Amino acid sequence: MRTSSRGARAALLGVLLLLTAACTADPGGGPDGRSAAAAHDEVRPPAAGAAFDYQLGGAYPPPDGVLAVARDRTDGPAAGLYNVCYVNAFQTQPDEAVDWWRENHPDLLLRDADGEPVVDEDWDEPLLDISSKEKRTALLGVVGPWIDGCAEDGYDAVEPDNLDSFTRSEGLLTADHAIAFARLLSDRAHAKGLAIAQKNTAELLPARARTGFDFAVAEECARYDECGDFAAAYDGRVFDVEYREPDFTAGCRTWGARVSMTLRDLDVLPAGEPGYVHRVC
Repeated sequence: MRTSSRGARAALLGVLLLLTAACTADPGGGPDGRSAAAAHDEVRPPAAGAAFDYQLGGAYPPPDGVLAVARDRTDGPAAGLYNVCYVNAFQTQPDEAVDWWRENHPDLLLRDADGEPVVDEDWDEPLLDISSKEKRTALLGVVGPWIDGCAEDGYDAVEPDNLDSFTRSEGLLTADHAIAFARLLSDRAHAKGLAIAQKNTAELLPARARTGFDFAVAEECARYDECGDFAAAYDGRVFDVEYREPDFTAGCRTWGARVSMTLRDLDVLPAGEPGYVHRVC
């Protein structure tokens, strides 16, 4: 997520309970033994303009009229809707999850010249090291089974977060590194019959043919004047989440016919909690 708009992270820490088991999953074909080609034929991107809800702070029954929802991979999909599975693919989760990486895959954390992990200070999340083919392959051995789990749980698509981590890497990572790892994630998702979303990072829209993404999940594209670029790249198959009402209102007025615009509270709280906000155009 953008540094100005990440939801509450505590609800996502259930990731620890799944990490060890996930890493032993089969990295090959679909869970029912389908070939990668057969699974790819079943990839279904979302419909343009589908009303959207962003539920990363915790799952709850979607509001009436919502046709698509994004949830953390530790939550199940919403019955009858188009479901997008959130995976933090380019950085760790915070807190205890960092300890898990340090204990199990210390060599896959990006480190500076002093050997210290490079950390996204806004969210206290160390960056993962995607700087070489060998590192990317090893990381796919961890992140890939999470994607497989999304497919097995019944999700339609996956949303790998922090594609833009290279911009916070102190110059140790490049856009090409991010594109290369994104392609591995896209191929893995497609092999499991999942569509895959580009998360933010408008500067990589020209590389769409290389990344293999099928649609986009953007945060604050109205605020940052990026909605037109995302809409053009993905033919309107864009879910945008705004966190400020003036940006949402302006976005609906300008892009509501081409982009699925959603207003959410900054912490993406579950319905019923104080401060919860959800509106669509």
